[in-house]
Amino acid sequence: MKNVALGQPTVGQEELDAIAEVFASGWLSGAGPSCLAFEKDFSAVSGVDHVLSTSNCGSALHLGQLALGVRPGDEVIVGDYTFPATGHSVMWSGATPVFVDVRPDIWSIDTTKIEEAITPRTVGIIAVDPFGQPADYDELRAIADRHGLWLIEDAACATGATYKGRKVGELADMTAYSFHGRKGITSGEGGALVSARGDLIEHARKLHTYGIAPAISREGMTSLPVPSFDELGYNYRLSDVQAAIMRVQVRRLPELLANRERAAQGYRELLGDVEQLQLPVALDDRTHPWQSYVITVAPELDRGAVALALRERGVGCNFGTYASHLQPIYGPQRSLPVSADLFARHIAIPMHANLTGDDVAYVSEVVRDVVSQPSVRH
Repeated sequence: MKNVALGQPTVGQEELDAIAEVFASGWLSGAGPSCLAFEKDFSAVSGVDHVLSTSNCGSALHLGQLALGVRPGDEVIVGDYTFPATGHSVMWSGATPVFVDVRPDIWSIDTTKIEEAITPRTVGIIAVDPFGQPADYDELRAIADRHGLWLIEDAACATGATYKGRKVGELADMTAYSFHGRKGITSGEGGALVSARGDLIEHARKLHTYGIAPAISREGMTSLPVPSFDELGYNYRLSDVQAAIMRVQVRRLPELLANRERAAQGYRELLGDVEQLQLPVALDDRTHPWQSYVITVAPELDRGAVALALRERGVGCNFGTYASHLQPIYGPQRSLPVSADLFARHIAIPMHANLTGDDVAYVSEVVRDVVSQPSVRH
């Protein structure tokens, strides 16, 4: 029996060589020379000049909100179908996440439902790019400007994506990325916060080092500087070891994206006629980086039974992501039926840059067979 992993990083000797260079330098901790070099590299990916490397995407989202002035008592509108790091980051800022339902086709926030959720306490919008495909940023920007709100893009899954010819990173006031092990490029953990506004990133840089400028800013001084703490900060730094890995991953990005697109095209060709499935939609005016490949099973199928049957035959799989409003941490919430339905019926099947044509064919064959079995019906 063949075994095909749900996700898998593409790493090798180049990353090991980069780590060895950091070891030799003696600077392994965070916010050092490798981090600064990575930030310069990543500005080309994001399309903006100002980049801050962070410990993960959740910390980047938190820093972004703090830099934009979020305070306790504020409300922040959030696309509901997302990993809870998005909603959690709002709560870390002392604000309240207000979840809004999503589009049934591409699963990002439904812009026709945002304005009814705006109150006098609303200060901003966090739009999520589910599994990498960008949300509707022209409409989001218009709504934010009309109501005097800031806009953050949660691009955890969207490194390398574009929207109407513009790079993810150029679409909002601030953009947060993830470099978790299942993302398109990875250092195991890690993230970045980017913006066209240098003042926002410099404030975030101070906050990500406990509220003072990073130590590297004091290297080479002829006096003994003793920084003082005048603002509460955090340890949200990426290590220089991780940054060295990310520099190699950035160089790999075009090839990794091409490999993922090839796998997605294979699934479209081999599973497009399966009546029990809806395949993910990729819109023509934006590019999809395919962080995950998520299928929607028909209502009459038992999603759990389908997943167990796939795993028994060596096909890695999992649920998609979360309907945030259903998570107990957020308390009672109004009904958001589209997100809730996706949460109940989505299955992620193998998607990574190492998939071969044989892998995609095997996964497709098993998926097609499993969903046709009477044993997976309710």
